[in-house]
Amino acid sequence: QVQLVESGGGLVQPGGSLRLSCAASGLTFSRYLMSWYRRAPGKERELVASITSAGGNTNYADSVKGRFTISRDNAKDTVDLQMDTLQPEDTAVYYCNANGFPAGSPFDFWGQGTQVTVSS
Repeated sequence: QVQLVESGGGLVQPGGSLRLSCAASGLTFSRYLMSWYRRAPGKERELVASITSAGGNTNYADSVKGRFTISRDNAKDTVDLQMDTLQPEDTAVYYCNANGFPAGSPFDFWGQGTQVTVSS
């Protein structure tokens, strides 16, 4: 079965860094657009960053541009999110997402989420 397993979340002080990782299995990873979403308490889920299947193009939310970097390793079936200069407003549950066309139409797979808390 398809699984997206996330790791790397935790508690960090403002200005600190964390690196999230998502390990995928059960899908042809290199065919999928990979993204990180987040959901802060009381807010809707939002797209944080995405990276195309070959890693040639990335997209970031304005709020994280210059601070976060998404990357993928298709040989390891992983996608990472390097988060620098973290701010309290970055506190959220972060979710790994795989988007593709496994049956000829768009379909999403989701990870379980990992908590990121930015607080002094």
